Amino acid sequence: MKRLFTNKEACCGCGACVDICRCGAVRMVVDREGFRYPIIDEAKCVDCGSCVQVCPMKTQGREKGLPPQYFGVQAKEEKVRYASSSGGMFPVLAEYVLRQQGVVYGAAYDKHMRVVHREILTMEEMDSIKRTKYVQSSLKGIYRKIEARLKKGQWVLFCGTPCQAEGVRLYLKQPYPKLILADLICYGVPSPGIWGDYVKYLEKKHGGKMTDFSFRDKRKGDNGHTRAYVVNGKEYTGSLYGDTYCRMYFSNNMLRPSCHQCRFCSVERNSDLMIGDFWGIEKVKPEMDDGMGTSLVILHTDKGREIWEAVRERLSWFECREEDAVQPRLTSPTDAAKSRGFFHVFYRLLPFPLFQALYRGFASGRALLKRILGWS
Repeated sequence: MKRLFTNKEACCGCGACVDICRCGAVRMVVDREGFRYPIIDEAKCVDCGSCVQVCPMKTQGREKGLPPQYFGVQAKEEKVRYASSSGGMFPVLAEYVLRQQGVVYGAAYDKHMRVVHREILTMEEMDSIKRTKYVQSSLKGIYRKIEARLKKGQWVLFCGTPCQAEGVRLYLKQPYPKLILADLICYGVPSPGIWGDYVKYLEKKHGGKMTDFSFRDKRKGDNGHTRAYVVNGKEYTGSLYGDTYCRMYFSNNMLRPSCHQCRFCSVERNSDLMIGDFWGIEKVKPEMDDGMGTSLVILHTDKGREIWEAVRERLSWFECREEDAVQPRLTSPTDAAKSRGFFHVFYRLLPFPLFQALYRGFASGRALLKRILGWS
């Protein structure tokens, strides 16, 4: 059987291999942890090698580029910053592209609350992709749409995880003057399968249909440490770190295996610019630490610098040093929880309501295992 990877740590799930295959020989299947992986239909495969050539996990690192530049950024319009997960850099960037009759691609919820990359053509559609989603998104069909838009001569902004952005770059095979690649400072992507089960659990609990979920709500002015979701038109709020799904995420039990060996944990990337939260702003620029978020922006290319010049009038910003900006996820991957294996064993074996209830009752998957099995 033909395989695109030897072990699961070697596949980031970007899906570029699916879109590049014109024979329809590659498709994504969900494993027992709820992650999507490509498999090859040998009857359709013609051995062209395209799927291997677009794999971000098989490339050789950063192309030669300019030294990075580092900025702390806040959108001047408070409503823009409030509706964003950090300082509002992404919506400012997106508005610039849309005003050029361009197209923006970012992560959104579909009608089933699955996280998918979506094509945005108007400012009215922008709200759906502004906020952080702690779920790995599906890019099915997006690579082809991006290529088609670029070939028509339109501006395109793509924002995603570093492996997704690299997948877009490799898929296109050539530079496009109107393509802007923006990648994220990424902690790691959680399981879409577990997210789907959590949505169903909350819908059953509240007796209705979920229509929105905000992982980083800013209503308390606490840098987005409030979680809010809507079921049947009723909103439910609580602490981000008190939410069961978020606790599973931040305990490092349900990140994709490749995230623990991520090769993109560096300031050196092939994107035009990188966006993330400016953690530590209270030490670098305490006057900007107002609890409503600050973006860290890292510029990599001439194009990134040109776009920066075009939008910076809409921003309050300062330039900083690398040592002020570098965070743990820009130096090394997130470590896997020691209890990760047992966590997924229980996820597979138990009905999800029981699984999440048991998880809530213990500080970690390891404590849960000790309690159930009577280990010391």
